[in-house]
Amino acid sequence: MQCTQNLDFYMSILLFIVGLLFLLRQLTEPAGYGKHVQRKAKQMSILIPAKYGWFIQELPSFLVPLMVILYNQDWDTMGCKMVFFMFCGHYFQRTFIYSSLTRGRPTPLHIVVLAVVFCSYNGFLQGHCMVYVAVYPQDWYMDIRFTSGAIIFCFGMGINIHSDYILRKLRKPSEVTYRIPQGGMFNYVSGANFLGEIVEWFGYAVATWSLPAFAFALFTLCFIGPRAYHHHRFYLQEFKDYPKERRALIPFIF
Repeated sequence: MQCTQNLDFYMSILLFIVGLLFLLRQLTEPAGYGKHVQRKAKQMSILIPAKYGWFIQELPSFLVPLMVILYNQDWDTMGCKMVFFMFCGHYFQRTFIYSSLTRGRPTPLHIVVLAVVFCSYNGFLQGHCMVYVAVYPQDWYMDIRFTSGAIIFCFGMGINIHSDYILRKLRKPSEVTYRIPQGGMFNYVSGANFLGEIVEWFGYAVATWSLPAFAFALFTLCFIGPRAYHHHRFYLQEFKDYPKERRALIPFIF
């Protein structure tokens, strides 16, 4: 058990360090995918249609923890249930539903490859912790950490899915024109979809009360938090009538 605990500890620390490095990298320049793919990069990169890119890169986050669960003979535990219904539930939606509906721009191949590596790593880390390390009392579902975390998770997931729906409806499948998103949390922040996902994973971290989950939540904040800022700056430059009261990521604050 000590060996597996050490494994999760060091993998979590590495995940957090990588998140900080991404944060420092994006202080001046956003990650090069979506609307932030530079024209020169488009010409030099192999581009994959958004539907296939999202499916390929998100699939490991669903399959890897599922395989870890199924490999364990005693899989009917609270930890297994949480990683399956919460973590795998999110990535089932992202892999099989979001990817089939997205109207995003093509993604560079190297971004997809890096995402596959990360999703495999994180999927194993979260699944391994919940299956082999985390131990919960039988009444954990009554614990304030679980109940509050589950509520926060569902709230964030709702924001994320609704925001993706709003973005999808901004243009027809063949269009590439950008428009100002309106409705839902977009009335308050430019990165409503990012806000929803950040809230979601912090809810998961509270519900599971595990180091790997908190490391992933912090990684998510470091990775897509700056992206919300760059989206906000893009909208301000692109649209003269962009709502001035709208913030980047945190309503009324930032």
